[in-house]
Amino acid sequence: MKIGNHVYFNYGGYSHHGIDCGDGTVIHYTKNQGNISRVSWDSFASGKIVFVREYGNCDLPDVVIQRAESRLGENIYDLFGNNCEHFATWCKTGIHASEQVKNAGAATGGASVSGAAVAGSIGVVSAAGAAAGLSGAGIMSGLATVGGIVGGGAVAGIGALGMAPAAITTLAMNSVLEDNENLTSEEREARAVGRTMTTVGAAAGTAGAVGAVAAAGSVAGLSAAGITSGLAAVGATVGGGMAAGVAITVAAPAVAAAAVGYGAYCFWKWISE
Repeated sequence: MKIGNHVYFNYGGYSHHGIDCGDGTVIHYTKNQGNISRVSWDSFASGKIVFVREYGNCDLPDVVIQRAESRLGENIYDLFGNNCEHFATWCKTGIHASEQVKNAGAATGGASVSGAAVAGSIGVVSAAGAAAGLSGAGIMSGLATVGGIVGGGAVAGIGALGMAPAAITTLAMNSVLEDNENLTSEEREARAVGRTMTTVGAAAGTAGAVGAVAAAGSVAGLSAAGITSGLAAVGATVGGGMAAGVAITVAAPAVAAAAVGYGAYCFWKWISE
């Protein structure tokens, strides 16, 4: 380890951060007392494997240590606004930031809003058609009406309804994988790949959802009978009917966007290392 390193260890679902002073001590927000203290390396590590966070751009070690020492004794810890990662990142770059808090907020917000979008899509299907409600006729009528807005039929309606949750998930993933000039070139490249593949995943999820509907039913294809039986078959996988099938196919692009984007990011990091 070197003086001025941003060091951290993983502990369950979160990570704990500090600044290595290079003399066998670490300055960090102590977990128990909640204040910034200088402690021994062993006390900081607590028997865990300690890692170094790499930076593409950061300040010189003496500046990092000066910043860390200037806040010794501070006791205004806040999990979401002033935690150990905020402190260590600020020491290294002068920027008060926490990847953990940002990612948790983006993931939670994206999931909740995407879920609301899926629920809203079911409501649109129920209300939009000539036959209202979530009967077979109501769902097909609603999908056809939504699809007609974009110049298509019921199949286009499935794709159009999936756009909202997919777009919300894509925004959330882009926040999680946003670029930052302080990151290493390898990390920035992996994040760029992840952002691109999130969009690809959303498009693939839409195509996959339509393909599943076409293939799953007792009547194959994308005729009215094929879509009706396909949605019912997809919904039956979770113990529901056509309405559940609509919910699954509308949610599929969002799920695919997150899975493909984050998977590509992790894979690119792996091959880079």
